[in-house]
Amino acid sequence: MNLLSGEYECKLDPKGRLVLPAKVKGNLPEASGNQLVLVRGFEPCLVLYPRAAWRIIHDKVMALDEFNEEYRQFQRNFFRGMTEVDFDSIGRFMLPRTMLRYAGIEKEAIIVGLGNRCEIWDPERYDEFLIKDQQSFSKLAQKFLSTETPPGGQLAA
Repeated sequence: MNLLSGEYECKLDPKGRLVLPAKVKGNLPEASGNQLVLVRGFEPCLVLYPRAAWRIIHDKVMALDEFNEEYRQFQRNFFRGMTEVDFDSIGRFMLPRTMLRYAGIEKEAIIVGLGNRCEIWDPERYDEFLIKDQQSFSKLAQKFLSTETPPGGQLAA
């Protein structure tokens, strides 16, 4: 599996296009071709998925019971604004105006690789969402990554 990683500062051109960084483009699965899926993030950012990674999430969301009102509401909001984007030979792709407004992106953006996807942020908003102190980050790392046996002798699943 290809790993999308790194943090890249980018500028939008006057047409609202962004150039996919070469390291990100080089790590896209070949099966994605020149197509990616762009969705609204849960935070005020955009999320860019290779088609194969998107298919897994899409299938999970579509498996929800369409007769359940809460599930329908989630599906409606989850897929809102979703679009397929094509990038050209130099890696440029168009960001729809509605998506740019949602994320507050104007002239500059930060692309952050997160393994199976990339987030696209307005630089100021991105900074607001980062953990500011190492102690808080360390506690989260311990919570999610620790393999120590907790009191009671049970390992977290």
